[in-house]
Amino acid sequence: MSDIAVTAPITSFVASRRRQLVIALIVFAAIALIPRAVSDVYTMNVLILTLLFAALSQSWNILGGYCGQVSLGHALYFGIGAYATSILFVKFGIVAWGGMLFGGILSALVALALGYPCFRLKGHYFSIATIVIAEIGLLLVHNWDYGGAALGIQWPFNPDSWWTLQFARNKVPYFYFVLGLFAVTWLVTYAIVESRWGYWWRAVKDDPDAAESLGVTVFNSKMGAAAISAFFTAIGGGFYAAFVSYIDPESVMHFRFSLLMALPAVLGGVGSLWGPAVGALILIPMAELTRSYLGGTGSGLDLVIYGLLVMVVSLTQPEGIMGIFKRSAKKADAKAEA
Repeated sequence: MSDIAVTAPITSFVASRRRQLVIALIVFAAIALIPRAVSDVYTMNVLILTLLFAALSQSWNILGGYCGQVSLGHALYFGIGAYATSILFVKFGIVAWGGMLFGGILSALVALALGYPCFRLKGHYFSIATIVIAEIGLLLVHNWDYGGAALGIQWPFNPDSWWTLQFARNKVPYFYFVLGLFAVTWLVTYAIVESRWGYWWRAVKDDPDAAESLGVTVFNSKMGAAAISAFFTAIGGGFYAAFVSYIDPESVMHFRFSLLMALPAVLGGVGSLWGPAVGALILIPMAELTRSYLGGTGSGLDLVIYGLLVMVVSLTQPEGIMGIFKRSAKKADAKAEA
């Protein structure tokens, strides 16, 4: 009987993990079919941005959601990826694929370098430090002549090609690239959360002192989460540079990018696999539509609607939108057991 009692939870856990993976693959396949039904360029642009910020928010979620280190300076890594990709392509002729990889590695190294002093801070002091560092990065790039300073960098126009990752006439290839990025960030998170590192991160988030007493190296756990998070954020920044074909400091390193990475995870549910995607699905189309249809009126109504949505969801669902599904699942399990 004891063997059965031990084996049952393990079997249930494995089945749950497999079910999550199957559902994810079905979702990715369904999303891949969307371009067949969408021909409008504006709608496709909104879809691309939604998937991009779903991937970016998932990257932020690794550090902020699972490890509990609330960074509000991820625009720095986004900007590093965008500038690394742009400079290597425009000045050295290195295609975006190489530039994104280089930007990702560089951002991971920067995250490790910054993490050494910053992770000695706790709570809101850490968050404030990330904001300050990102703003310093923005000011430095504003005055960086080699990077175009305030004028930025214009990408040269080339024929549509996957090799250069440039598509002027058809945006569908961008859609599939960013879908792949979202899928990879989700799968990496899925693989990590139930690994040793995932358990360490959650322990650090819940109680760093207790985790340390149990043998978890808290500092190394934070550094690992920061490096992975920064790597994927920079990949997203490099893609964004290729997508818009022009960058300047304000367009890739502004504080709003840090917020747009954190908010979807917060609203969807931090520390959950689907929270960032659900949050991005609500916030990004909302932001784009209100800015397009109401932003030009001068009344600021688009910002009012956006802010109200954030407040309502945050106040009514502290655990995020995924909290609704979790409670429903618990009720269903309770009824089944009864």
